[in-house]
Amino acid sequence: MKKPQITPTKTMPRHSEFVAFVIEQMSFVEGLRVRAMFGGHGVYRDDCIFAIIVDDRLYFKTDATTRGAFEAKGLSPFTYVARGKSVTMQYFEAPPEVFEEAEAMRDWVQKAYAAAVRARKA
Repeated sequence: MKKPQITPTKTMPRHSEFVAFVIEQMSFVEGLRVRAMFGGHGVYRDDCIFAIIVDDRLYFKTDATTRGAFEAKGLSPFTYVARGKSVTMQYFEAPPEVFEEAEAMRDWVQKAYAAAVRARKA
């Protein structure tokens, strides 16, 4: 298996310990890449982004098919403020068990990747 890749940028500070931890936890993902973007990091399988890391928090891509599973666990979407308005993205906080159980990480990564693939086809 190829080692996951981090694509640095000229202004990118060294990635956090949390980013390194997430990469380690997702080492089973073929074609895993982590790339700095907008003050955080995008997590990709090949060229398909399926998660983001912002402020040492992992968020998974969601859609109408998977959003309910995140909401049922009381997880929150990623939001930010732009031009004085709150913007909510289609990424929800990862459930805590993904950091404790390898099988949980696999399941939630699979859901997020499937949502990302569906979004690309739409």
